[in-house]
Parts: sequence; C-alpha cells; structure tokens
Amino acid sequence: MLFLLAVIVILILLVISNIFVVQQSRAYVIERLGAFKAVEGVGLHFKIPFLDRIVRRVSLKEQVLDYPPQPVITKDNVTMQIDTVVYFQITDPKLYTYGVEQPMMAMENLTATTLRNIIGDLELDQTLTSRDLINTKMRSILDEATDPWGIKVNRVELKNILPPQDIQNSMEKQMKAERDRRQAILQAEGQKKSAILIAEGEKESAILKADAEKQAAILKAEAEKQAAILKADGEAQAIRSVQQALADSLEMLNEKSPNDSVLRLKAIEAMQKVADGQATKIIIPSEMQGLVGLANGIVSSVQEG
Repeated sequence: MLFLLAVIVILILLVISNIFVVQQSRAYVIERLGAFKAVEGVGLHFKIPFLDRIVRRVSLKEQVLDYPPQPVITKDNVTMQIDTVVYFQITDPKLYTYGVEQPMMAMENLTATTLRNIIGDLELDQTLTSRDLINTKMRSILDEATDPWGIKVNRVELKNILPPQDIQNSMEKQMKAERDRRQAILQAEGQKKSAILIAEGEKESAILKADAEKQAAILKAEAEKQAAILKADGEAQAIRSVQQALADSLEMLNEKSPNDSVLRLKAIEAMQKVADGQATKIIIPSEMQGLVGLANGIVSSVQEG
C-alpha cells in the first residue's frame, strides 16, 4: 500500500514537473528523443517525461546588441574606431535554434566584417558624412545574411566614428576656422544691416521733413491767399458802401428838387475832390467855368455880409 502510494506521488510529481507555461513574447523549442518536435507559443503546455525536453527558450521581443569599437581602415588608409548598435528580432525560433551555432557570436562577427567591407570602399571624408548611407547598407546586408538564422535586423546605428588623434586635432582646427569665418560673416552682415537701417531712418526723416516743409508752404500760401481775398472783399465792400452812400445822397437830393444853385455847389464839390487828387493838370470844361465864377461870387457875398 505504501509502495503504491509512493508510485502515485511520483507520477503526480512527474506530471506537475512536465507542465509548463509559455509567457507572452516568448517561444519554447521542444525536442522528442533528440529530434525537433514543435515550437510552443503562449499558454499552458505539457511534455512527456523522459521523451520531450525544452531545447531553447526564445524571446520574440526586439533586442539590442551594442558592440565595442572596432578598428576599420578607410579607402585612403586611415584607421578609425567605430562602435555599432544592432537592433534585431527573432522571427523563427526553429531556425534560430538549428540555423547557426552561437547566433549572437555569429551576429557580432558578421557585423564587424560587414562594417570593414563598407568602410574600406569609402574615404575618410565620405565616412564622416555618410553615416545614414552606411547604416542603410549594413542593415540590408545583415538582414539578408541572418535570414537563414531566423533573425530579422531592423536597424543598424553607428554610435561613434573616431578618427586618429592627429586627424581629430586637424578637424577641430578646421571647425574652429569655419566658426570664425561664419562669425566674421555674421558680424559683417550685422554691420551692413545696421548701416542700411540708419540710412533708411535718415531717408525717412528727410522725407518727413520735406513733407512738413511742403505742407507749411502750402498752408502759408493758402493763408496769404485767404488774406488777399479778404482784403479785396473788404476794399470792394468799402467801394460799394461809398457808391451806395453817393447813390443815396443823389436820390435824396432828387427827392428835395434842388435848384440850380445847389446843383452848382455839388459840381464845385466834385471839382474839389478832383483837385485833391494826384493829377498835375486839371482841364475844366467851358460850361463849368461859369459855375466857378458863380461860386466865387457867392463866397464874396457871404464874406461882406
């Protein structure tokens, strides 16, 4: 009875120990009697004791391999140190398990060889300025080469490209000279723009001053014109007033029916006004000479009385 109980316990333990769970983003490669049986995905699984075994647990997530700097020689015989980062993903766990021995080491060696081949076809300047081109070429070559291993290369990045120290010093001097040149250009452009702005300001000031003087001259001419118009209107009004007064006096005189003596006196007053003018010679009509004598007689009579 105890033996049977022990056998049952052992069988239970064997069953429990051969039950396994595959987590998300993982896959298990199972062999039966040394031959490939299956690739188990996510979920609960059972393997036959002593017959089945888990050969490899594979992660299906994207993984990163950061390789140390590798010495490479450019086409113009310059030795450089370049470190590379490879982003890859296992797409076929079976090929990854049986395609190549030590796939990570194989990936590292393949990456170094590919990098040397690509850089060997480029000169130093091309290497420093063609980082994206190098990344693209490496990704394409590595992805094609690792496809039989069940690996897909997603991206390849060159982290650092380190030329020899003397070349680095020369590059730093060249960069400093370029920075100084750009600074001088920017300073010259700034001075040019400043001079342009000053000239523009002076131009605007001159234009505004000329406009102001023009407006002042126009206003002055308008004022003088208005003054002349007002003066002429005043003089015309005065003349009209004098003429109106003379017309009114004549009208009043006509209404009073003046005699010949009054008319002669009015004629004499008119002659006096003529004589008060600036003329140097006055011509008196013959019919007016009698009026003058009459006026003198009237004056004499008044004085005797």
